[in-house]
Amino acid sequence: MKRPPATIQIGKNGATPGVIQLIKNIFINRENSKIVLLKSAGHDRENIQETAEKIIEQLGKNYTYKVVGFTIFLKKWRRDVR
Repeated sequence: MKRPPATIQIGKNGATPGVIQLIKNIFINRENSKIVLLKSAGHDRENIQETAEKIIEQLGKNYTYKVVGFTIFLKKWRRDVR
C-alpha cells in the first residue's frame, strides 16, 4: 500500500539544515514529499526554483523535483537519475 506524500511548509527562514534533515527523515519511509512555500518565504518564481535546487543539491542525486505553483514535489528514485 502506497503512503500519501508528506507535506512540509517552508516559511521565511527558507531551507535551513533542520528542514533538509526533516526531508531526509521523511524519505526513509516514503517515496514522495510535497513542500509548500508560504507567503513569507517569498512568492516569486525565481525564489521557488532556487529553493528547490538548493534542496535537491543537499539531498543527493537520487532525487528529482517538479515545481507547480508555490509547491515543490520531490521524488526519490532507487536508481541514479543523472
